[in-house]
Amino acid sequence: MITIQEIKKSLIVSVWFMLLTFPIMVIRVNTVEKIVEWRWENMFFIGISVFFLSFLWRYLMKRKELEKKPDIGTWEISILQEIVKKPKILICCSCCLVLFALLLPFIFSFYQTNIITNALIYVMLGLGLNIVVGLAGLLDLGYVAFYAVGAYSYALLNHHFGLGFWSVLPVAAFLSAFFGILLGFPVLRLRGDYLAIVTLGFGEIIRLILENWNEFSFGPSGIANIKRPGLFGIQMSLETSIIYIYYLMLLIVIFTIFVVNRLQNSRVGRAWIALREDEIACQAMGIDKTKTKLTAFALGATWAGMAGAIFAAKTTFINPASFTFLESAMILSIVVLGGMGSIIGVIIASFILILTPEYLRAFSDYRMLIFGATMVIMMVFRPQGIIPNVRRTYKFSKSRIEN
Repeated sequence: MITIQEIKKSLIVSVWFMLLTFPIMVIRVNTVEKIVEWRWENMFFIGISVFFLSFLWRYLMKRKELEKKPDIGTWEISILQEIVKKPKILICCSCCLVLFALLLPFIFSFYQTNIITNALIYVMLGLGLNIVVGLAGLLDLGYVAFYAVGAYSYALLNHHFGLGFWSVLPVAAFLSAFFGILLGFPVLRLRGDYLAIVTLGFGEIIRLILENWNEFSFGPSGIANIKRPGLFGIQMSLETSIIYIYYLMLLIVIFTIFVVNRLQNSRVGRAWIALREDEIACQAMGIDKTKTKLTAFALGATWAGMAGAIFAAKTTFINPASFTFLESAMILSIVVLGGMGSIIGVIIASFILILTPEYLRAFSDYRMLIFGATMVIMMVFRPQGIIPNVRRTYKFSKSRIEN
């Protein structure tokens, strides 16, 4: 029910927003004719828009408080149960998805294929960080450091020794895992905000080393002419190479999903979840806290290193500007938006967060505003993520004991 008090609050918000945006949206200096233009119609539209948006926001928040909060994952469980009951639908949907993925480079342009390849790289990064943050509950804000280690491992080995992509890929994964363990040892006793600050500092240290150690990493100039992945020595054009890297990323993402899913349901995965829920209870149950944390950091960094090597091979040029804190924030946003610990959620969130800014280039002045507003609305009305991870439950069956 609409009340006068809510209307007053919306009016106050509208007036304040008009005052704050007045210098930007109303006043415009014409440097050619040297006059000041007053665009009063903008203030009117801003006031009306903010009033209705504020009123709608209050209405939705009040409705959310009045409604009974459903259990997290209820509708996801019901959908999965319906799919399991009808395996033909599952098989049909899977076949259509596989067919679409295989034919995608021939349906869309090379530009679209290149963008989707970038999204697949972020799927891989999101699944790697999902091990550390989503399963083990270790807030890592310096995840981009392992991404940089993988990229520079391939770039430097290719530049100095002429090593190919396939021979360096396992080396990049191993070096990133080593740096993951190197980060894990000093932070074994840290949790929460303190862990986040240390990992953030680690990421900045790696970036600053790459930016200032010119003899080693070529500094801000970066490394160019990095060789793309080869296929039995076949010479490929740029278009063919884009298609080849797309299929390569598709196979590696499928492999990543398989491995992460197996890890999640393994003994190590259950130890990570126990560590996330209650570290003290986890240690009291006999789980080696040190080994569990180091395993999470090492495995999460492994996938980041592989993604970094693929990124370097795809772009053929890297520099420290590609590995800033904003990359770590984007990958963490993918994990949080998709749902902590949820593989399907991370995949969907990766495509949403990477493809949406690209397809909103027509609204270049407002696309980041739309992007940020969407994130805020999502976190307010669905904080558990797009598809939250459904915790397995075990029911006691008396009939089985009697039998």
